[in-house]
Amino acid sequence: MKRYAILGITCLLLTPTLPVFAQTANKFDAIALVDKAVADIEKKGVDEACKEFADPKSGNIQGDLYVFVLDSKMTMVCDAFTPKMNGKDMSLLKDANGKKFVQEMRDMVQSRRSGWVDYVWTNPATKMLEGKTSYVRLASNKYTVGAGIYKTK
Repeated sequence: MKRYAILGITCLLLTPTLPVFAQTANKFDAIALVDKAVADIEKKGVDEACKEFADPKSGNIQGDLYVFVLDSKMTMVCDAFTPKMNGKDMSLLKDANGKKFVQEMRDMVQSRRSGWVDYVWTNPATKMLEGKTSYVRLASNKYTVGAGIYKTK
């Protein structure tokens, strides 16, 4: 009986942490999500694809992993996690260390078509500044499509 009580208490203590672990994405998840998003943009057009990206039932928001799309002028076309950013000029946005990471994302896709960009950002789960890396890829020769993950310590 004591074993069942300990097992029950252990399960109760771990239950609040399970969603956090389930929402932790890795680099492979980010690449797969971006590749799917690029295919959707090239097939459906950016406006229709962005509607789908923002729908939580579409699978384009996976816990802490989500799609964002910037145009060639670094205006946010769509941010599935923070839609209030849509339409905003992101060209001067800096991370906590002063790095113009959005410009680096645009430069990355223009020169190499895809790649990883590192920066420091507030993790909404922990409310702490953490290292983040985003995989970005060029779509339709004018959009920077990305998804980012927080680096593990």
